[in-house]
Order: sequence, then C-alpha cells, then structure tokens
Amino acid sequence: MEWKLFADLAEYAGDRHVAVDAEPGETVGDALEDLLEDRPALADRVLEDGELRSQINVLRNGKDVQSQENGLETELEDDDELALFPPVSGG
Repeated sequence: MEWKLFADLAEYAGDRHVAVDAEPGETVGDALEDLLEDRPALADRVLEDGELRSQINVLRNGKDVQSQENGLETELEDDDELALFPPVSGG
C-alpha cells in the first residue's frame, strides 16, 4: 500500500509517496500506524493524544474515511489509494 501525502505532511514524512506494509483485509488505521511508526514528526502533526486530529483528512480512493466510510476501521482492498491531507483553506 502507498500513502500520498500533501502540503506540509509530505515535508514531515520526507516524501510525497510512502509505501507501507499494510495488506488487504487490514484497516486504514493499520496503514496509518505503519506510516507513522518511524516518523515521529509526522505523528506529532497528525495525532493529538494518540488520536487523529480532527482537521486531518484521510482518504481512501478519494473518499473521506471519517465521513463516507467506517473511519480508521475501514477495511483495505487491493489497489486502494490512500491519501493524507492537512487542513485546507483558501479564498
């Protein structure tokens, strides 16, 4: 599985694309744990008190897992595309 990271999250991770060991049948939360495991700066940016910060957006195949799926418990399937976005603002 591969994460696509955007804006400052890519800087914290050291790359815009990060492969993790998560397999189909595991959850988005498992894939997120794999991503954050060796990246403490990214974990500090994404988590607060061990929980996903409310302003961080986690997408699976373009859908926000928090509002359109089963949150971090969403089960992974083959060829899923995972993405992590910081808060977005604009005008």
